[in-house]
Amino acid sequence: MTHEPWIRITAFGSVLLLMAVWEVLAARRPQSVRRWQRWPSNLLIVVLDTLAVRLVFPLAAVGAAMLAAERGWGLFNGVAAPMWLAVLASVVVLDMAIYFQHRLFHAVPWLWRLHRMHHADLEFDVTTGLRFHPLEILLSMGIKLAVVTLLGAPALAVLIFEVVLNATSMFNHGNVRLPARADRWLRLVVVTPDMHRVHHSIIRRETDSNFGFNLPWWDRLFGTYRDQPAAGHLGMTIGIEVFRDVQDLRLDRMLLQPFVNPPRDVK
Repeated sequence: MTHEPWIRITAFGSVLLLMAVWEVLAARRPQSVRRWQRWPSNLLIVVLDTLAVRLVFPLAAVGAAMLAAERGWGLFNGVAAPMWLAVLASVVVLDMAIYFQHRLFHAVPWLWRLHRMHHADLEFDVTTGLRFHPLEILLSMGIKLAVVTLLGAPALAVLIFEVVLNATSMFNHGNVRLPARADRWLRLVVVTPDMHRVHHSIIRRETDSNFGFNLPWWDRLFGTYRDQPAAGHLGMTIGIEVFRDVQDLRLDRMLLQPFVNPPRDVK
Protein backbone atom coordinates (compact mmCIF):
# COMPACT_ATOMS: atom_id res chain seq x y z
CA MET A 1 0.00 0.00 0.00
CA THR A 2 2.93 2.36 0.57
CA HIS A 3 3.65 2.18 -3.18
CA GLU A 4 0.02 2.74 -4.20
CA PRO A 5 0.53 6.14 -5.93
CA TRP A 6 3.45 4.86 -8.00
CA ILE A 7 1.57 1.69 -8.93
CA ARG A 8 -1.35 3.78 -10.19
CA ILE A 9 0.80 6.31 -12.07
CA THR A 10 2.99 3.64 -13.67
CA ALA A 11 0.03 1.53 -14.77
CA PHE A 12 -1.85 4.57 -16.11
CA GLY A 13 1.10 5.99 -18.03
CA SER A 14 2.17 2.63 -19.45
CA VAL A 15 -1.28 1.63 -20.72
CA LEU A 16 -1.99 5.11 -22.12
CA LEU A 17 1.30 5.10 -24.03
CA LEU A 18 0.83 1.53 -25.27
CA MET A 19 -2.69 2.21 -26.52
CA ALA A 20 -1.68 5.51 -28.16
CA VAL A 21 1.11 3.75 -30.10
CA TRP A 22 -1.21 0.86 -31.00
CA GLU A 23 -3.78 3.31 -32.37
CA VAL A 24 -1.15 4.85 -34.63
CA LEU A 25 0.09 1.49 -35.91
CA ALA A 26 -3.27 -0.31 -36.28
CA ALA A 27 -6.24 2.05 -36.17
CA ARG A 28 -9.71 0.45 -36.38
CA ARG A 29 -11.51 3.51 -37.77
CA PRO A 30 -10.33 6.67 -39.56
CA GLN A 31 -10.88 9.80 -37.47
CA SER A 32 -12.20 13.07 -38.87
CA VAL A 33 -11.68 15.04 -35.63
CA ARG A 34 -7.96 15.47 -34.93
CA ARG A 35 -6.29 14.46 -31.70
CA TRP A 36 -5.21 18.03 -30.96
CA GLN A 37 -8.89 19.01 -30.95
CA ARG A 38 -9.84 16.32 -28.42
CA TRP A 39 -6.91 15.07 -26.39
CA PRO A 40 -6.04 18.24 -24.42
CA SER A 41 -9.54 18.46 -22.91
CA ASN A 42 -9.87 14.70 -22.43
CA LEU A 43 -6.56 14.56 -20.56
CA LEU A 44 -7.17 17.73 -18.56
CA ILE A 45 -10.46 16.31 -17.32
CA VAL A 46 -8.46 13.45 -15.74
CA VAL A 47 -6.46 15.99 -13.75
CA LEU A 48 -9.66 17.72 -12.58
CA ASP A 49 -11.27 14.38 -11.68
CA THR A 50 -8.24 13.34 -9.64
CA LEU A 51 -8.11 16.65 -7.77
CA ALA A 52 -11.85 16.53 -7.07
CA VAL A 53 -11.68 13.00 -5.63
CA ARG A 54 -8.66 13.81 -3.45
CA LEU A 55 -10.36 16.98 -2.18
CA VAL A 56 -13.77 15.48 -1.38
CA PHE A 57 -12.70 11.92 -0.48
CA PRO A 58 -9.19 12.17 1.00
CA LEU A 59 -9.15 8.48 1.96
CA ALA A 60 -10.57 7.33 -1.41
CA ALA A 61 -11.57 3.68 -1.90
CA VAL A 62 -8.35 2.03 -0.70
CA GLY A 63 -8.39 4.17 2.44
CA ALA A 64 -12.02 3.24 3.05
CA ALA A 65 -11.09 -0.45 2.79
CA MET A 66 -8.31 -0.01 5.34
CA LEU A 67 -10.65 1.87 7.69
CA ALA A 68 -13.31 -0.84 7.33
CA ALA A 69 -10.72 -3.51 8.16
CA GLU A 70 -9.62 -1.55 11.23
CA ARG A 71 -13.21 -1.16 12.47
CA GLY A 72 -14.37 -4.63 11.45
CA TRP A 73 -17.00 -3.35 9.03
CA GLY A 74 -18.36 -5.36 6.13
CA LEU A 75 -18.80 -8.98 5.09
CA PHE A 76 -15.19 -10.09 4.66
CA ASN A 77 -14.13 -8.41 7.89
CA GLY A 78 -16.69 -10.49 9.77
CA VAL A 79 -16.17 -13.95 8.28
CA ALA A 80 -13.13 -16.20 8.19
CA ALA A 81 -12.37 -16.36 4.47
CA PRO A 82 -8.97 -17.00 2.85
CA MET A 83 -7.38 -13.79 1.60
CA TRP A 84 -7.24 -15.03 -1.99
CA LEU A 85 -10.99 -15.71 -1.94
CA ALA A 86 -11.80 -12.35 -0.36
CA VAL A 87 -9.67 -10.54 -2.95
CA LEU A 88 -11.09 -12.45 -5.93
CA ALA A 89 -14.71 -12.19 -4.78
CA SER A 90 -14.33 -8.49 -3.99
CA VAL A 91 -12.92 -7.69 -7.44
CA VAL A 92 -15.80 -9.54 -9.14
CA VAL A 93 -18.50 -7.96 -6.96
CA LEU A 94 -17.04 -4.48 -7.41
CA ASP A 95 -17.07 -4.99 -11.16
CA MET A 96 -20.72 -6.06 -11.06
CA ALA A 97 -21.54 -2.99 -8.99
CA ILE A 98 -19.93 -0.76 -11.63
CA TYR A 99 -22.01 -2.50 -14.32
CA PHE A 100 -25.26 -1.72 -12.50
CA GLN A 101 -24.09 1.80 -11.71
CA HIS A 102 -23.44 2.31 -15.42
CA ARG A 103 -26.96 1.15 -16.27
CA LEU A 104 -28.36 3.47 -13.62
CA PHE A 105 -26.53 6.45 -15.12
CA HIS A 106 -28.22 5.68 -18.44
CA ALA A 107 -31.70 5.08 -17.00
CA VAL A 108 -32.13 8.07 -14.66
CA PRO A 109 -32.42 11.39 -16.57
CA TRP A 110 -30.43 13.58 -14.15
CA LEU A 111 -27.69 10.96 -13.92
CA TRP A 112 -27.62 10.74 -17.73
CA ARG A 113 -26.93 14.49 -17.78
CA LEU A 114 -23.70 13.79 -15.91
CA HIS A 115 -22.77 10.69 -17.88
CA ARG A 116 -23.57 11.95 -21.38
CA MET A 117 -20.34 13.99 -21.42
CA HIS A 118 -18.54 10.66 -21.76
CA HIS A 119 -20.71 9.78 -24.77
CA ALA A 120 -20.49 13.23 -26.38
CA ASP A 121 -16.95 12.62 -27.63
CA LEU A 122 -17.05 12.80 -31.43
CA GLU A 123 -14.42 10.08 -31.82
CA PHE A 124 -13.68 6.87 -29.94
CA ASP A 125 -10.14 6.26 -28.74
CA VAL A 126 -8.06 5.67 -25.62
CA THR A 127 -8.76 9.16 -24.21
CA THR A 128 -12.52 8.60 -24.43
CA GLY A 129 -12.03 6.06 -21.66
CA LEU A 130 -10.76 8.86 -19.42
CA ARG A 131 -13.45 11.40 -20.24
CA PHE A 132 -15.88 11.60 -17.30
CA HIS A 133 -17.43 14.65 -15.69
CA PRO A 134 -16.02 15.42 -12.21
CA LEU A 135 -19.52 15.31 -10.69
CA GLU A 136 -20.01 11.81 -12.11
CA ILE A 137 -16.63 10.74 -10.77
CA LEU A 138 -17.51 12.04 -7.29
CA LEU A 139 -20.87 10.30 -7.28
CA SER A 140 -19.28 7.12 -8.59
CA MET A 141 -16.67 7.26 -5.84
CA GLY A 142 -19.41 7.65 -3.22
CA ILE A 143 -21.13 4.52 -4.54
CA LYS A 144 -17.83 2.66 -4.61
CA LEU A 145 -17.04 3.62 -1.01
CA ALA A 146 -20.42 2.26 0.09
CA VAL A 147 -19.86 -1.06 -1.74
CA VAL A 148 -16.29 -1.38 -0.42
CA THR A 149 -17.45 -0.77 3.16
CA LEU A 150 -20.46 -3.11 3.02
CA LEU A 151 -18.38 -5.81 1.37
CA GLY A 152 -15.43 -5.38 3.71
CA ALA A 153 -13.22 -5.63 0.62
CA PRO A 154 -9.50 -6.00 1.37
CA ALA A 155 -7.44 -2.92 0.46
CA LEU A 156 -5.40 -5.06 -1.95
CA ALA A 157 -8.58 -6.06 -3.80
CA VAL A 158 -9.66 -2.43 -4.12
CA LEU A 159 -6.27 -1.39 -5.46
CA ILE A 160 -6.24 -4.27 -7.97
CA PHE A 161 -9.78 -3.46 -9.06
CA GLU A 162 -9.14 0.25 -9.58
CA VAL A 163 -5.86 -0.25 -11.45
CA VAL A 164 -7.35 -2.96 -13.67
CA LEU A 165 -10.56 -0.98 -14.30
CA ASN A 166 -8.56 2.08 -15.34
CA ALA A 167 -6.40 -0.03 -17.66
CA THR A 168 -9.31 -1.92 -19.22
CA SER A 169 -11.24 1.32 -19.72
CA MET A 170 -8.38 2.67 -21.81
CA PHE A 171 -8.06 -0.66 -23.62
CA ASN A 172 -11.72 -1.13 -24.52
CA HIS A 173 -12.03 2.48 -25.69
CA GLY A 174 -9.01 2.08 -27.94
CA ASN A 175 -9.30 2.79 -31.64
CA VAL A 176 -7.36 -0.38 -32.32
CA ARG A 177 -7.76 -3.26 -34.71
CA LEU A 178 -7.86 -6.84 -33.43
CA PRO A 179 -8.16 -9.97 -35.58
CA ALA A 180 -11.79 -11.13 -35.57
CA ARG A 181 -10.86 -14.48 -34.06
CA ALA A 182 -8.84 -12.86 -31.27
CA ASP A 183 -11.70 -10.48 -30.49
CA ARG A 184 -14.17 -13.36 -30.37
CA TRP A 185 -12.08 -15.23 -27.80
CA LEU A 186 -11.00 -12.20 -25.81
CA ARG A 187 -14.53 -10.94 -25.24
CA LEU A 188 -15.23 -14.09 -23.26
CA VAL A 189 -12.99 -12.77 -20.48
CA VAL A 190 -12.65 -9.02 -21.01
CA VAL A 191 -14.57 -6.23 -22.74
CA THR A 192 -12.86 -5.62 -26.09
CA PRO A 193 -12.80 -2.36 -28.11
CA ASP A 194 -15.20 -3.78 -30.72
CA MET A 195 -17.60 -4.88 -27.98
CA HIS A 196 -17.60 -1.55 -26.16
CA ARG A 197 -17.63 0.62 -29.29
CA VAL A 198 -21.23 -0.48 -29.86
CA HIS A 199 -22.09 1.30 -26.60
CA HIS A 200 -20.89 4.60 -28.10
CA SER A 201 -23.18 4.40 -31.12
CA ILE A 202 -25.51 7.33 -31.78
CA ILE A 203 -28.40 4.81 -32.05
CA ARG A 204 -30.13 4.73 -28.66
CA ARG A 205 -30.78 0.97 -28.51
CA GLU A 206 -27.05 0.40 -29.12
CA THR A 207 -26.03 3.06 -26.59
CA ASP A 208 -28.13 1.18 -24.04
CA SER A 209 -26.18 -2.05 -24.45
CA ASN A 210 -22.73 -3.43 -23.59
CA PHE A 211 -22.42 -1.57 -20.28
CA GLY A 212 -19.46 -3.59 -19.00
CA PHE A 213 -16.08 -1.91 -18.62
CA ASN A 214 -13.95 -4.80 -17.45
CA LEU A 215 -15.67 -8.21 -17.24
CA PRO A 216 -18.00 -8.98 -20.19
CA TRP A 217 -20.20 -11.47 -18.35
CA TRP A 218 -22.75 -9.08 -16.87
CA ASP A 219 -24.11 -7.93 -20.23
CA ARG A 220 -24.70 -11.52 -21.33
CA LEU A 221 -26.15 -12.51 -17.95
CA PHE A 222 -28.54 -9.56 -17.66
CA GLY A 223 -29.60 -9.30 -21.30
CA THR A 224 -27.79 -6.14 -22.40
CA TYR A 225 -25.25 -7.71 -24.74
CA ARG A 226 -25.16 -6.66 -28.40
CA ASP A 227 -22.63 -8.36 -30.64
CA GLN A 228 -22.16 -5.75 -33.40
CA PRO A 229 -23.46 -2.30 -34.39
CA ALA A 230 -26.13 -2.31 -37.09
CA ALA A 231 -24.08 -0.09 -39.42
CA GLY A 232 -20.82 -1.97 -38.80
CA HIS A 233 -17.81 -0.57 -36.99
CA LEU A 234 -16.68 1.51 -39.94
CA GLY A 235 -20.14 2.83 -40.77
CA MET A 236 -21.49 3.60 -37.30
CA THR A 237 -21.69 7.18 -35.98
CA ILE A 238 -19.97 7.81 -32.65
CA GLY A 239 -21.55 10.04 -30.01
CA ILE A 240 -25.04 11.29 -29.16
CA GLU A 241 -27.53 13.35 -31.13
CA VAL A 242 -26.72 16.55 -29.24
CA PHE A 243 -23.35 18.29 -28.76
CA ARG A 244 -22.17 17.55 -32.31
CA ASP A 245 -20.18 20.78 -32.72
CA VAL A 246 -16.39 20.50 -32.48
CA GLN A 247 -16.54 23.48 -30.12
CA ASP A 248 -18.35 21.22 -27.64
CA LEU A 249 -15.05 19.38 -27.21
CA ARG A 250 -13.60 22.35 -25.34
CA LEU A 251 -13.04 21.77 -21.63
CA ASP A 252 -15.30 24.62 -20.50
CA ARG A 253 -18.21 23.34 -22.60
CA MET A 254 -17.64 19.79 -21.40
CA LEU A 255 -17.91 20.93 -17.78
CA LEU A 256 -21.14 22.84 -18.51
CA GLN A 257 -22.88 20.00 -20.40
CA PRO A 258 -24.84 18.64 -17.39
CA PHE A 259 -26.48 22.04 -16.97
CA VAL A 260 -27.55 22.34 -20.61
CA ASN A 261 -30.75 20.61 -21.73
CA PRO A 262 -30.96 20.50 -25.53
CA PRO A 263 -34.50 19.64 -26.76
CA ARG A 264 -33.29 16.58 -28.71
CA ASP A 265 -31.87 14.92 -25.59
CA VAL A 266 -35.03 13.13 -24.48
CA LYS A 267 -33.47 10.41 -22.29
